[in-house]
Amino acid sequence: MKLLDGKVASAHIREELKKNISHNKHKFPRPPHLAAILVGNDGASETYVASKIKNCEQIGMQSSLIRFPADSTQRELEEKIIEINGDPGIDGLIVQLPLPKHIDETKIIELINPEKDVDGFHPVNAGKLMLGQKGFVSATPLGILYLLKYYDIETAGKNAVIVGRSNIVGRPLSILLSLNKEPGNCTVTLAHSRTKNLRDVCLTADILVAAIGIPGFITADMVKEKAVVIDVGITRIDDSSKKSGYSLKGDVDFENVSNKCSYITPVPGGVGLMTIAALLSNTYNAYLNKFNGN
Repeated sequence: MKLLDGKVASAHIREELKKNISHNKHKFPRPPHLAAILVGNDGASETYVASKIKNCEQIGMQSSLIRFPADSTQRELEEKIIEINGDPGIDGLIVQLPLPKHIDETKIIELINPEKDVDGFHPVNAGKLMLGQKGFVSATPLGILYLLKYYDIETAGKNAVIVGRSNIVGRPLSILLSLNKEPGNCTVTLAHSRTKNLRDVCLTADILVAAIGIPGFITADMVKEKAVVIDVGITRIDDSSKKSGYSLKGDVDFENVSNKCSYITPVPGGVGLMTIAALLSNTYNAYLNKFNGN
């Protein structure tokens, strides 16, 4: 078993971005700029956004964090998004999810300018992905592709099973892996909690992706020998032995599955880091599109 180490692969991407941003200092009037909107004070969201902002700073990218209290109205949030849409000094905009229940996430996502939608959630970008056209791809699926490419994992002709059908991971990843590209050219099965004989379906996978949000859901008896296993899940579990009071668990029973597969991602230190790297890459491309007129 070999680790698909997100720390190593994401560091490579960040270093390339850092070099490119530095190289363009004298070519463009400013560095790339990512804006992040955070509503409320959810602990996990705070951690994710702080990591994104820190990574921006490390590669020479500007960042802005716009905070809203949890009781902010839909209109207040929409007005800020409209303002950022029209700000030529901001290249990428993300709204950290989940939002409070009284906020309509769909309307918020649809309001973001597709040219600044570096999370790749807008219907325009989702549609371009479906058609194989150039657009912004959801950061987690894109990060997974970067990881497969970095470790030179062969995908053409392989059976890929994705467990989880969310609009931000499972569905877009199923399209990406099926495209006539590299990585890609897989035969893809998109499975979920209602899939009959799920264990048997998973056992057909040369590449098995767990994105169902249930800690330890994928067990060793669901994994084919020498399969490539990618764990997207990350759940906080109460753990009194930790200073933080919790530990992070993935959707895969790592201890037992790792003895059976050829490659596996750790949690933490795997897909999460690649998601941030892909977000930075999308922001840099939005920046290039603006100044190169694409």
